[in-house]
Amino acid sequence: MKRLFTIPLALMLAVPAMADMAGETYSRWVDDKGEIRLPENYRATWTHLGSWVVADPKAPGYGFHDVYTQPEAVKKFQETGKFPDGTVLVKEIRKLGSGKLTTGDALWATENAVWFVMVKDDRGRFRGNPHWGEGWGWALYEAKAPQVNVSKGYTQDCLACHIPAKPMDWVYVEDYPTLRTPQ
Repeated sequence: MKRLFTIPLALMLAVPAMADMAGETYSRWVDDKGEIRLPENYRATWTHLGSWVVADPKAPGYGFHDVYTQPEAVKKFQETGKFPDGTVLVKEIRKLGSGKLTTGDALWATENAVWFVMVKDDRGRFRGNPHWGEGWGWALYEAKAPQVNVSKGYTQDCLACHIPAKPMDWVYVEDYPTLRTPQ
């Protein structure tokens, strides 16, 4: 009797979904030269990973930070502890408002200042492009022109802040409670 190899249905459905994620990312937000676009409407359809405030006006990261990614990337990260190829992380930094409220002194987010975008690249698609390396594409956008990547390159404008996160694939995953496996 011949043995047939069977693949669980969940695995058959998951593999194309992850492949489609990279396909969608690299056709929708990254062009064939490796230029990254700031995704639109990410707040409405993507998963919020976490928030924090850098309250020191002299600090380079001054503002209210929020980070978002695709729901499929969260699911895969929870299953494997790694971001799959095609994951897009959008960190928006907004200016701070403050005041005394009935609950006490408060800080809140106001208008956008900048966005940082990272795109997971397991295949090394854009070797030689200054915005790609260490398994990611890196981009920086300012509120005055959100369609223009103002980064000179990831080693110059991005990597220094991410060095402490190198063991976690360059991402501060401990800041994102949403990535923890649901209880």
